[in-house]
Amino acid sequence: MTLFAFYCRDGDHAPEAREKLLSAHLAHVEANIDRYAVAGPLKRGEETVGSLLVIKADSEDDARAFFEQDPYFEAGVWQSIRVEEFRGVAGDWVGGAAWKN
Repeated sequence: MTLFAFYCRDGDHAPEAREKLLSAHLAHVEANIDRYAVAGPLKRGEETVGSLLVIKADSEDDARAFFEQDPYFEAGVWQSIRVEEFRGVAGDWVGGAAWKN
């Protein structure tokens, strides 16, 4: 399984849309929790400015198709979305230095 990092920046109407769709978004995440390595909001102080979602998938196309099912995507919360394959090789989440395991 490959990891794909989605770096999403909010659009102008995001605060209102986030508030309206938070329950649906969280229900989607919870129902598909096994597809996420990590996910959460990007913050600037108390302000939410975007989201980072690291999705497990067989291919980028599969990751994108899954990502596009998120209610935030469907409502256009994010004005820009960047996706890249991600490989965790160091840190708590990967058990230290992965290349040593």
